[in-house]
Amino acid sequence: MKELVIFQGKNIRRVWHSEEWYYSVIDVVQALTNSLNPRNYWSMLKKREAEHEVELSTFCVQLKLLSTDGKFYATDCANAEALFRLIQSIPSKKAEPFKLWLAKVGYQRLQEIENPELAQKRMKELYKAKGYSDDWIEKRVRGIAIRDELTDEWNKRGVRTQKEYAILTAEISKATFGMTPSEYKKFKKLRKENLRDHMDDLELIFSMLGERVSTEITRNKDALGFNENKDAAKEGGEVAGNARKDAEKKIGKPIINKENYLTEKEKKKKIY
Repeated sequence: MKELVIFQGKNIRRVWHSEEWYYSVIDVVQALTNSLNPRNYWSMLKKREAEHEVELSTFCVQLKLLSTDGKFYATDCANAEALFRLIQSIPSKKAEPFKLWLAKVGYQRLQEIENPELAQKRMKELYKAKGYSDDWIEKRVRGIAIRDELTDEWNKRGVRTQKEYAILTAEISKATFGMTPSEYKKFKKLRKENLRDHMDDLELIFSMLGERVSTEITRNKDALGFNENKDAAKEGGEVAGNARKDAEKKIGKPIINKENYLTEKEKKKKIY
């Protein structure tokens, strides 16, 4: 939700960098031109403008964005100011609507920085529009806050790369549920979807427990560097894993399930 925005039905990836949003140039090109090969279009556009002594690449920075194969790749990205300049080179009827959309997206981010509650409000509205229950939404939002607290703690303690974050997250998940996030997604038959958006209440609760306990253990141990944080993450996950196993014995059924949530029990409907 933070790293993906939509313009006229087109997904545009973005990343928070140097205190502002940077957007995937390839995604913007595709949204404006409907090109079947936006990467090639962007390459030809740079070449054409270079002939007029305009180096469009100078308006971009290379940042890692999530690709459709689930991996992160260095991608040409531009902030709002640079995009306003870039789209001058793209003949498109969507240029003006895109400028208005971009200004609105940027303004919303400024509002959210000044008042973080607005970000939560918009997040809740989006989930509600998709049909999620208020009770589920509250747990999901709380889980995001707990996750952010944990990743902030990791960052302060020397965890830097996306790969390291993924490994630590996998340690917690494996100890909590017996599966890494990627294995869990396969178990639920998910592909590009966000795993936690397809968890039910109990799955979310134990996810939160594993990450919240990991945060406390990390602080209590004053863990520094990747290896020490990895040990703390595993211990935090083990606490949640043991609690999950105890709960399963009491309720007589597994917490882990293959259901793709959103499961609207009151409507007897599943959305995949």
